Amino acid sequence: MQTILAVVVIFGLLVSIHEWGHLYFAKRAGILCREFAIGFGPKIYSFKKNETVYTIRLLPLGGFVRMAGEDPEMINIKPGYEIGLVFNEMNKVSRIIINNKSKHPEAHVVQVERIDLEKELFIEAYNQDGELIRYEIDDRAHFIQDEEATQIAPWNRQFGSKSVGQRAMAIFAGPLMNFVLAIVILIAYALMQGMPVDEARIGDVTEDGVALSAGLQKDDVVLSINNQPLSTWEEMTSLIQQHPNEELIFEIERDGQTLAIPVVPEAREGQFGEEEGFVGIRGPTEFSLIGAVQFGFTQTYLFASMIFEVLGMLFTGEFKLDYVSGPVGIYNYTGEAAAMGIYVLMHWTAALSVNLGIINLLPLPAMDGGRLTFIGLEALRGKPIDPHKEGFVHFIGFVLLMLLVIVVTWNDITTFFM
Repeated sequence: MQTILAVVVIFGLLVSIHEWGHLYFAKRAGILCREFAIGFGPKIYSFKKNETVYTIRLLPLGGFVRMAGEDPEMINIKPGYEIGLVFNEMNKVSRIIINNKSKHPEAHVVQVERIDLEKELFIEAYNQDGELIRYEIDDRAHFIQDEEATQIAPWNRQFGSKSVGQRAMAIFAGPLMNFVLAIVILIAYALMQGMPVDEARIGDVTEDGVALSAGLQKDDVVLSINNQPLSTWEEMTSLIQQHPNEELIFEIERDGQTLAIPVVPEAREGQFGEEEGFVGIRGPTEFSLIGAVQFGFTQTYLFASMIFEVLGMLFTGEFKLDYVSGPVGIYNYTGEAAAMGIYVLMHWTAALSVNLGIINLLPLPAMDGGRLTFIGLEALRGKPIDPHKEGFVHFIGFVLLMLLVIVVTWNDITTFFM
């Protein structure tokens, strides 16, 4: 139950902040955002606020913000159609009744001759007396079809009407918010837990490691391990990780005395699936607001560097499928992080947020980076790529992405359960 709760909270946080970035900057640019969704597939819950429907969907594989103009409008009214018109106090059309007109006795039924819902916003139609009348449409008018309302999207409210910079910012804002979230979480982590200090000193001893039973204590200064002098926390942990299941002699200074303590690190799985040593100690920390802010930025940069290092293995031939995780792997790792406490979970959440931001910025179809690539090409060419061609590329990219998720998920299942 703890794992499920942690996954739901973390997934909801990462996706919500990512999609909120898209939503906020799209609305600032004046784009009509029809839907803000967490998940894909059938709706579980929804509500509408202002112009946007907020939904939670069944499949927890991401989210989206549906902006007007990104997809063809779902309702296409042609000459000869009979529709119902409802007017507002300014005598402009505020509702266009597509069907079930009998349920709207207040509507004036007309037969369409010409209609423009994007630029001039008018309907020319014959009334029941056979007169051709031009009706002005309110720029926030709604279609009513099957008793569901859909707001019209004039050209100036559509994604494509905005400048290259505005569109690029609306797309880039999603990954940007993931980096901001990671920095905020890590600053909070440093303020709560303390900022790591790079000294070869034991900040604390955990109950789940061999350090406690071996006799290591908080604030022990580690002078050397197996006669190898140490001065930083990184040097010490690196040496421990390199010697799983091997006896190491810790030379420590405690209360003015020098002691030699043998410790045999336990073996555990490392970041890339290799075996590494683990003794159950935490690094020393200090509390500082300025230091916490610095830690937030530097640790985010470190996470990003590690991710790019893994991605670089694609070009060197060193990459293995075990280096990436799908939903099953993330679920298991999140459960392990949650079991280790709130601080480990915060660290893990920040790492996931950076990962989500970087992966989304890769220039791949169906990803934010792919969409930014098309916007960049438009800026270079001076005109946009054919929307149908771009849409087809993104569709193929999405299908391939889902296939990759299936492959990675199967690899996770075989790793964890077989």
